Amino acid sequence: MMNEFKKAKEHYDNTPIPAELSDRVQAGIREGQARYRSQNRQSRRGTSLRRWGVTAACFAVLLTTLNLSPTVAKAAADVPVLGGLFQVLTFVDYDKTEDGIHYDVSAPQVDAGTDLAEQVNAAIQEKMDAHLAKAQQDWDDYRNAFFATGGTEEEWAGREMDVIVDYEIKSQSDSRVSFVVTFAEGWVASYQERYYYNLDLAEGRDLTLRDYLGEDWVETCNTAIQTQIDESVDEEGFTLFFTPDQGGFTTVDESTGFYVREDGTVVVCFPEYSIAAGAAGMPEFPIN
Repeated sequence: MMNEFKKAKEHYDNTPIPAELSDRVQAGIREGQARYRSQNRQSRRGTSLRRWGVTAACFAVLLTTLNLSPTVAKAAADVPVLGGLFQVLTFVDYDKTEDGIHYDVSAPQVDAGTDLAEQVNAAIQEKMDAHLAKAQQDWDDYRNAFFATGGTEEEWAGREMDVIVDYEIKSQSDSRVSFVVTFAEGWVASYQERYYYNLDLAEGRDLTLRDYLGEDWVETCNTAIQTQIDESVDEEGFTLFFTPDQGGFTTVDESTGFYVREDGTVVVCFPEYSIAAGAAGMPEFPIN
């Protein structure tokens, strides 16, 4: 069995890479990212429209640099004022291409007049600034390496990098909101990072898995997650999830990300590659 594996690996390693592979991957990533942007924006806006109707407030348009001088708009609220406690606003919203980078940025801001809201907004702003700076550096490094290794201007023409900041409100009530902010980068390589915010604006605090699942939240989550991982094994014994000794799932903890659906279901989330192969994406586990 081991010899067969070695032979297969040698065959894989020696397989020539087509010269056009990079362009194909890049085109595929752009197509996937475009589909993601369209679906996620429809989902985010659709939730608001279905539940709250089409009324929206308009805000003044502001200008800021954000490293590329985009138009920044205090846009229509995705969550109207609920009991006078909060709004979630699209405070940065632009879609433009500059110097080979396609920026599709839509970032939220919690408007509640509380210390918690200010802390969350500052954290989102900091992550967004870092994401845009990293994307620019990655693109510059890639371009420099491309020409340093013999690439031509003709070959470079048409190459583009997608930089995405987006968010989706998962659930909301009179004083609570659960939303996810996604930072993505797509070109010849791609990655995504997600940050999960579960807030109680009345009490001014972050909500935890314990708040939703009780004192036995660790055991409740671990049992549900392990059951779903076990159910993913196919009839030939294959699964995308790593075993614990390979770095796979062992337990949730205080840092484990999650969001809450409109029906109250808690969904525990893990970063890409953290407990499973890349084909599994960012694994999510409903805790029922």
